[in-house]
Amino acid sequence: MPNYNGGAFLSRAIESVRGQSFNRLELILVDDGSDDDSLAIAHAVGDARVRVIEQKHEGVCAARNRGIREARGACIAFLDSDDTWAPDCLERLHDALSRTPSAALAYCGWQNVGLAGERGEPYIPPDYEIPEKMERWLQNCRWPIHAALTRTAAIRDAGGFNPQFPTSEDFLLWLKIVARHPIVRVPEVLAFYFHHEGPRATANLLRMAVNHLGAQEHFLAHNPALRTTLGARKLRELTVGEMLRRGYQCYWGDDLHSARAIFRQVMKRGYGSATDWKRMLPALLPWRLHRWLVGRHSSGHPENPHHHASR
Repeated sequence: MPNYNGGAFLSRAIESVRGQSFNRLELILVDDGSDDDSLAIAHAVGDARVRVIEQKHEGVCAARNRGIREARGACIAFLDSDDTWAPDCLERLHDALSRTPSAALAYCGWQNVGLAGERGEPYIPPDYEIPEKMERWLQNCRWPIHAALTRTAAIRDAGGFNPQFPTSEDFLLWLKIVARHPIVRVPEVLAFYFHHEGPRATANLLRMAVNHLGAQEHFLAHNPALRTTLGARKLRELTVGEMLRRGYQCYWGDDLHSARAIFRQVMKRGYGSATDWKRMLPALLPWRLHRWLVGRHSSGHPENPHHHASR
């Protein structure tokens, strides 16, 4: 459990771990240089299964990697300090791995808490152990970080979290693991992801899009066989096409600054239909002119199909 100034929610996350029906566990809480009351909360727990490790502020990747190095168990699950699990989450995931010795990872359903509409509904992902597994996975991260239990050896063999791609470090790690090992699904909602600051998520869309594409390109550079398996056209659709989709998400969400930057990256890679380029080319204009054009033509447009988000 990485933590940086998460004192407001830390007790809830810790109790979520301590209350697991699978009790042969250790909680490695890595405090990443907090200056709030996090350490006082952690040290007051009084449970021998909870190990508190303090380090200077180095970021969430460094904190998780420290936990991986310190872990003594055969499996590892990651829980952020503001999220929770159902009481039987680890037990159900561990049982699935025990029944499937060849699998390196078990994953489950989750619920986004604090989001309205369909995005806040409980969600059970499909079975990804299919012939199209890598095609599905290369496009997008398919579960939040705490909706999986992974064999420790597989995580260490994959090199842990790469700090080069913040916001997509878990995506890259899962990509490496699912490319090398079978995975198994537990079709139950066992993880809960708490959203506290909706506007902040919108502000991060540009950084997330850039890091997502960077993680994809990094993975493909180290797995060249996929270029033959999937083909150049499909790979561009899954990588640059996904970035374009995120650009439209910003565009239709009135985040023109992020959309402009994303569209420029897509154009640099020569991707998109004629309709896409008609929408993207104004991103090369000065900001005020682009803003004026968008305002002038904003009424009466149907929703662009790229706007639809995938789980």
